[in-house]
Amino acid sequence: MGNLSNLEVIDLGQNSLHGGIPQEFKHLVNLKGLFLGQNRLSGEVPGPMYNISGLEMISFVGNGLSGTLPSNIGHTLPNLVGLYFGNNQFTGLIPTSIVNSTKLIQLDFGRNLFSGPVPMNLEKLQQLQFISLQLNQLTNDPSMGELSFLTSLSNCKYLTTVQIGGNQFNGSLPKSLGSGNWSFSLEYFIATSSGITGKIPTNISNFRNLEWLSLGENKLIGSIPPDLGNLKNLQKFYLQINNLDGIIPTSLCNMESLYQVILGKNQLSGEIPSCFGNISSLRELYLDSNALVSHIPSTFWRNKDLSVLNLSSNLLNGSLAVEMGNTRSLQMLDLSGNQFSGQIPSTIGQLQNLVSLSLSKNMLDGPIPELLEDLVSLEYLDLSSNNLTGMIPKSLRNLEHLMYFNVSFNGLMGEIPDGGPFVNFTAESFMGNPALCGSSRFHVIQCRVASLERKRKSRVLTSVLASVSSGVVVTTIFIIWFLKCRKRSTELPLVDTFGQVHKRISYYDISQGTNNFDEANLIGRGSLGLVYKGTLADGMVVAIKVFNTELQHAFRSFEVECQVLRSIRHRNLVKVISSCANFDYKVLVLEYMPNENLECWLHSTDKFLDITQRLKVMIDVASAVEYLHGGHLFIVVHCDLKPSNILLDGDMVAKVSDFGISKLLTSETLIAHTKTLGTIGYMAPEYGSEGKVSTKGDVYSFGILLMETFTRKSPVDDLFVGDFTLKRWICQSLPDRLVDVVDINLFSLDEENFTSKERCFKSIMELALECTNDLPEERICMEDITLRLKKILTQFLQNAVTN
Repeated sequence: MGNLSNLEVIDLGQNSLHGGIPQEFKHLVNLKGLFLGQNRLSGEVPGPMYNISGLEMISFVGNGLSGTLPSNIGHTLPNLVGLYFGNNQFTGLIPTSIVNSTKLIQLDFGRNLFSGPVPMNLEKLQQLQFISLQLNQLTNDPSMGELSFLTSLSNCKYLTTVQIGGNQFNGSLPKSLGSGNWSFSLEYFIATSSGITGKIPTNISNFRNLEWLSLGENKLIGSIPPDLGNLKNLQKFYLQINNLDGIIPTSLCNMESLYQVILGKNQLSGEIPSCFGNISSLRELYLDSNALVSHIPSTFWRNKDLSVLNLSSNLLNGSLAVEMGNTRSLQMLDLSGNQFSGQIPSTIGQLQNLVSLSLSKNMLDGPIPELLEDLVSLEYLDLSSNNLTGMIPKSLRNLEHLMYFNVSFNGLMGEIPDGGPFVNFTAESFMGNPALCGSSRFHVIQCRVASLERKRKSRVLTSVLASVSSGVVVTTIFIIWFLKCRKRSTELPLVDTFGQVHKRISYYDISQGTNNFDEANLIGRGSLGLVYKGTLADGMVVAIKVFNTELQHAFRSFEVECQVLRSIRHRNLVKVISSCANFDYKVLVLEYMPNENLECWLHSTDKFLDITQRLKVMIDVASAVEYLHGGHLFIVVHCDLKPSNILLDGDMVAKVSDFGISKLLTSETLIAHTKTLGTIGYMAPEYGSEGKVSTKGDVYSFGILLMETFTRKSPVDDLFVGDFTLKRWICQSLPDRLVDVVDINLFSLDEENFTSKERCFKSIMELALECTNDLPEERICMEDITLRLKKILTQFLQNAVTN
């Protein structure tokens, strides 16, 4: 290649290249573009390459290159437009001569080991639009005090992005920061964790187009300038972990585009501005660990789209408002470490999207609301260190996602529930409640009376024993009563659209088949009941879904599933065998799936699906949903597509299950409304915010499911915080960095068919993004999804054979 003296562009990015950059490249004297990014190159850049004066674009980003930059780089490369050295191991100073590359538009030196001061005279880079110096070891001249290089940048009138976070400047922001030509162009100023000292300059407010201001984790002092309220386009405002004091200016409410505000861990005082609740765009608000006083403004509970509210560790008081139940989109609510009093309002049970709830270290009293059982998405619940009384509601056992639970140091009494998520909790969750009783593993006294739950489960057996002890006459009466009950029991033969009548199975058959619902046969728990593995009298192995009849919405779910399953039939839908119901129980008998569900296969360390298997599973799911959306007389919207609802039979054929919150639509009514939400992370935006249900909602959920299947990342993984979602992660990886997001077990960089796999993944992720468009009308339909996936599978198999 070194002999191709007329070569103008080399693009070898996004490959598996390793070793050093060939010395022969120095002969390519007419080279204008050199793209070697996202490889595994190492060593130093050959010195003569910096002398190819015609170079306009150089990209070495994302390698392991090292060494220092030549001091005369700006003189020898005067025509540079883009210089991308980010994410390598370059050391030494940033040469001051770089300012002589006056045509530079984008300059990326981020994520290296550069040290020393940032060059002055950056104003010579009049065309500069983007500069990244973040995550290095850059410092400031101690004699300067201010970060003077920022003053020089202020004359770059096209500059939109400045990233200088993660350095060791130990200097203050220039008082003239918002002055100069960049005041109309700058959109992103990211200076997190840079050792910035002093006060926030008032004239930052001159950046009228600023969308992201991040000054968190520095050493800032003083108050928040009220003039910052002039930043009407600001969406992200980060000042966390500083030494700021004073009140929160009400003028900040003029930032009408605010999405995320993080002011936690400062010394802010005074009341929370009530006008914050009127910012309709606000989604996340962190004011934790300050010295804020008074109560929570009632306006907060009017923002139906607020997803995160953290007011913990302040001096707030008063009672918790009943209206908090209106903020239906809340996923995290942390009011811990304050002085709230009174009872926990029962309306908190309306926050069905809530994943984390912390009310600990307050002065709350009264009982734990029974309606907490409606928080079906809850994973974290901390009510410790209050004055709560009464019993722990046994209905909390139905919170199948609950992983952390703490009610320690209250005045609770009675039996600690067992079963459900409580099997994973320890004594620390209950300590400091001397009147509690239960299992010895909780380090509490043993209960004197058997729990009501055990009484309910064994009431028939108790009746039998009582009858026997009372004599033959009572026994006879009991037998007569039992037989009548069996006659009253409704054994529903379901008739599907193909006219098939399902077999009759009685409650007695079900009880016998599960060994009286022995826990050894328990194979699943849900918010609405339990699933057992059972063997019928004819030897058929089945799955038995027992609905919790104490839950009103379980009755509705049972009726919906019966309505749906009796009317549809498809090879990729779980087959219903029978149902059995009366006033005391509701049971569905379904075909048994020996290979569990997709969630187990994606997130277990001892299971693995290869690319072909994953594609076939997703084709099965797409086929099922396509059928639901138009394969029969009416339309079925599943409303809760997620890995745990995708079951796998003995041949690894995928079958969609759990129609408990499905909706039936007609050709005249293609959109419905619901108050029953699906699962966080998989719901379409219009589903969670407006309750709109349509086939396009299922398409969105399928897109998220497709992303998760090939990345092994759940949409609620800890990686995804704020507006950084699974979808955005995928979007940012296209088209060049898919290797960073796809499940690492699916390919090795060294294998021969890496390229064909990469093309396959690109097609899959592009399809997934088409499924997850924010606007429902812009999403692809399920019929086209099925065809696209089949085409992707066919092409992948053909390429695999060719290679």
